[in-house]
Amino acid sequence: MALQTRLEMRQGQQLVMTPQLQQAIKLLQLSNMELAQFVEGELERNPLLERENAGDGPVEPQVAVADVVEPPALDLSVPAGESVTATFDTDHDNLFPDETKTDRVNDSSEGQTSGWETLRPSASNSFDDDGNNLEAYVSSEISLHDHLTEQLGVAIRNPVERIVGTHLIDLIDEAGYLQGDHAGLAEKLGVAPATVDRVIKIIQSFEPTGVGARSLGECLALQLKEQDRFDPIMESLIDNLGLLASHNLTALRKAVGVDADELSEMIQEIKDLNPKPGLEYGSVQVQPVVPDVQVRSARDGSWIVELNSDTLPRVLVNRTYHTLVAKKGAPEKDKTYIAECLQSANWLVKSLDQRARTILRVAEEIVRQQDGFLTYGVTHMRPLNLKTVADKIGMHESTVSRVTSNKYMATTRGIYELKFFFTSAINASESDGDQLSSEAVRHRIKTMIDAENPDDILSDDKLVEKLHAIGIDIARRTVAKYREGMKIASSVQRRREKQMTAKLSRRLAAAE
Repeated sequence: MALQTRLEMRQGQQLVMTPQLQQAIKLLQLSNMELAQFVEGELERNPLLERENAGDGPVEPQVAVADVVEPPALDLSVPAGESVTATFDTDHDNLFPDETKTDRVNDSSEGQTSGWETLRPSASNSFDDDGNNLEAYVSSEISLHDHLTEQLGVAIRNPVERIVGTHLIDLIDEAGYLQGDHAGLAEKLGVAPATVDRVIKIIQSFEPTGVGARSLGECLALQLKEQDRFDPIMESLIDNLGLLASHNLTALRKAVGVDADELSEMIQEIKDLNPKPGLEYGSVQVQPVVPDVQVRSARDGSWIVELNSDTLPRVLVNRTYHTLVAKKGAPEKDKTYIAECLQSANWLVKSLDQRARTILRVAEEIVRQQDGFLTYGVTHMRPLNLKTVADKIGMHESTVSRVTSNKYMATTRGIYELKFFFTSAINASESDGDQLSSEAVRHRIKTMIDAENPDDILSDDKLVEKLHAIGIDIARRTVAKYREGMKIASSVQRRREKQMTAKLSRRLAAAE
C-alpha cells in the first residue's frame, strides 16, 4: 500500500490555559497571607502597579444572604466534556474525607466521608516543590498541638465532642496547660457544660501525661495517678503546694500528717515529675488566623455576609506613567515592556476582583445552607458537599474547592475554615427522601446505647429497627461500623459489663 501525503483541515474546541487564566486560578486558592506576599512581589516587579491608600473606602460592599451577587467577569468553569484534572491540572474530591478510600468503597450507604476533622487550619498549598521536600519533612519536629490532634482523632468519634476537643487543644499552651476561658466554651459552641468537662478529662488522658491540666497541682496529680501513687497522703501534699513553695516544711508536715523522713521522700517524688510536660515536643510559630469573611446577625434575624476588607490588597494601575513612557519618542523596547506591564497589571486587578467576588458568593451560600449551626450550634450542622454549593451559585466544584482552601469565616460562634462547613450525609428513608449527616446518625446510635436498659441490651439489629422507626434507612453493617468506630463494645460485652455493674451496685446498697 503506497503512502500518500495530503492536507486536511479540522475544526474543534479546546480550552487554552493562558497565563492570565492560570494566574486567576492561582490567586483563588491562596490564603490572605500568601496573597499579600504575592501582591508585594508584583508591586516590586511591575512599575505600573501602585498601592491604593487605605482611606479610599471599602473594596467590596457587604451583602445579606438573600442578596444576589452578579457573576464575575472571568470564567473559571470547565466546558462540557472537559476533564477537571486535565483542564486545571488538579485533582479534587467532592468532600474533605476523614476515612480511607477502602471504607468508602466497602460502605456505599455512607455516600461520602466526614469533614469534621478539618475544623482547624491545615497546611497551606504552595505552588512550588517545597511541600515535597523529604529532608524537611523528616527533620521537622512534631508540635504539641499536632500530637494532641492526632490522639483526638483516635480517642473521640463523636463529632460534637471532637469539635469541643479541637477548641480545647487550641487553648493549651506550649507547656501543656489549658489556658483561656474554657468555661465559656460551652455557651459559645452551644453544648452542655458537662460535654466540655468530659472532653477535658479525655484530653488529660493523652500523652504526655499531665497535659491539659488547669493548674500545677492538677498536672502533678495526673502524673501521680499514672504512676499509681496518688493516695490520700500524696493528695494532701498536692493540696498544700503553697507551703512547699514557701519552704514551710513544719506546717507542711502537720498538714500532710507524716514524719520528716516520709515527707522528704514524697517531696523527692514531686521533684521527679515534669511540671511542664508540653515542652517535650517541638514548638511552632503560631500564625494568627485572619478571617476572609465576616458573618453577623441582622435585626430581622437574617445573616449579613461581608468580606474582611483588611485582607483584600488594594492596587491601582498607574496609567499616567504608562502614557509618559509609551509616547512616540520612547524606544521600541521600552514601549513593548511597558505594554506587557500594563496587560499584567490589568489582569492582576481583574483577578483580585474575581477572587473577592467568588469568595463572597461561596461564603454567602455556605451561610444560607448552615444557618442552623449559626443559630443553634454544632448539633444542627446540615450535610453539605461541594457539588451542592457549586450548583447553587453556578460554578464548578473545582472552583468551590479552591475557594474553601485556606479561607476562614468569622461567625458569632468562632472562626472556622470554610472546609469545616462541609459534612458527610446519608440517605434517610424513602418516605421523606431527606438526608441526614452520618455524624448525626453516629450520635443517635451512641445516645440509644447510653440509654439502654441493662436487662434489654440493644443489638445491632435492634439499633437498625429503632433507626428505621425514626426514618433513618441504614444497613446493619453500617451500624456495626459506626459502633466500632466509636469504640463501643458489642451487645454481648455490654450486657456482661452492665449486669456486673448492677450486681455490684445492689451489693453496695445492701451493705449500707
